[in-house]
Amino acid sequence: MFGTIVVSAILIIIVSLIIYKQIKNKKEGKSSCSCGCSGCAMSEVCHSKK
Repeated sequence: MFGTIVVSAILIIIVSLIIYKQIKNKKEGKSSCSCGCSGCAMSEVCHSKK
């Protein structure tokens, strides 16, 4: 019972950190479009400078 609570708490913390990082990146304009934009020919369109 205690082990389940500990594992659940750790997973909740990890998921929360991932969500926080994604929100922070989106606010900074670093969101990913899942296409590997570093070498993408359309990277200027996908991640235009603000």
